[in-house]
Amino acid sequence: MALHLGRLSAGPCWRAARGGCGELRAWSPRCAAGRLRRPPGTACPEQSRGLGYGPTAGGGPRLRTGLAAGLAGLAGLAAAAFVHVQRAEMVRKSSGPPSPSPGRLEEDDDELARRCSCFMASPVTDLRELRRRPGDMKTKMELLILETQAQVCQALAQVDGGARFSVDRWERKEGGGGISCVLQDGHVFEKAGVSISVVHGNLSEEAAKQMRSRGKMLKTKDGKLPFSAMGVSSVIHPKNPHAPTIHFNYRYFEVEEADGNKQWWFGGGCDLTPTYLNQEDAVHFHRILKEACDQHGPDLYPKFKKWCDDYFFIAHRGERRGIGGIFFDDLDSPSKEEVFHFVQSCAQAIIPSYIPLVKKHRDDSFTPQEKLWQQLRRGRYVEFNLLYDRGTKFGLFTPGSRIESILMSLPLTARWEYMHSPSENSKEAEIVEVLRHPRDWVH
Repeated sequence: MALHLGRLSAGPCWRAARGGCGELRAWSPRCAAGRLRRPPGTACPEQSRGLGYGPTAGGGPRLRTGLAAGLAGLAGLAAAAFVHVQRAEMVRKSSGPPSPSPGRLEEDDDELARRCSCFMASPVTDLRELRRRPGDMKTKMELLILETQAQVCQALAQVDGGARFSVDRWERKEGGGGISCVLQDGHVFEKAGVSISVVHGNLSEEAAKQMRSRGKMLKTKDGKLPFSAMGVSSVIHPKNPHAPTIHFNYRYFEVEEADGNKQWWFGGGCDLTPTYLNQEDAVHFHRILKEACDQHGPDLYPKFKKWCDDYFFIAHRGERRGIGGIFFDDLDSPSKEEVFHFVQSCAQAIIPSYIPLVKKHRDDSFTPQEKLWQQLRRGRYVEFNLLYDRGTKFGLFTPGSRIESILMSLPLTARWEYMHSPSENSKEAEIVEVLRHPRDWVH
């Protein structure tokens, strides 16, 4: 059920954000984080030189992109803001014993409750289960996507300046559920969405077949293949044609075979779709993503940047959806912890890579012709999502998927004109040239 949120001053999460959870920073807020996060570009003691260089990373025959990216479909895309936020539920503090392991995400029950108090809603997984397995990757990833959702929602709301939002907590009868936060017709954003899902159950035969077609041998028991999947997914469409659209998705997938062996991988990415080319904006966006990647290896950004350019290609138009960013899938080496820290760095780069661009352009003047061009470019966005995006297609054909959330990525408005072509040497022709011939923005 969608909840129209109350005023900010009445919401307990606002007090937590202003007090116990710290203030929103330019690069990453403290809210919903157990500790202050590293800004992109700073030293990381957990750097890995081997990230992304395992036998399957990079898109070989074992690539599981369709299934992993399908999590975006299961999760759906929605948006929320923090200006009028009242959490759906407060989490009680527990007097239980603290975790004995200093390497765990929560040092004690109070720390877990404090982190949860800053989320848009309480976790999908029962708090008792999260406390029982604090060091499990499923726990770590669920907390990461929840805090990413909350941080991005806060930033969006601060920029928008006072729209009315909803938080939709949903359940999947096959197992798990999600939290979709939605903003429509705001002051700055026409439609924005930040959604998380935590789902589990047995893979459908179609999903298992898709994995096997990519060269993955999986041992089923009585025809069943248990899985767990979770991720955060977002698409943000501003009103002003000079403010770019952004998409991001970060996910974790785990499959348990009949013999108890667990196969796991991470996937995700972040990409920018401007209506008009702004060189400074493009450099800024790619520089922030590169700094996040460089913390974990100098070859990751160029590798995942190319993967992004190749993936978001609208074949029938001969052009990319946008100016790219990073994209990766099937990332399962060198270790869970190292890949998780890489994904964490990427998630922390979302706000600093995008919010400054919206602030820069939200009040720019524009002409009816520029608004028309925005609508035509959004038509291309719709074409890619419905015809080529593997996550959308997988979600639409997966039992128990939430169709409303899957289609949340589509803009409120778009336009198609017969045989439209921009004038030669125009600003419209300039962006089309870049979409047809991707550039290296940071070298």
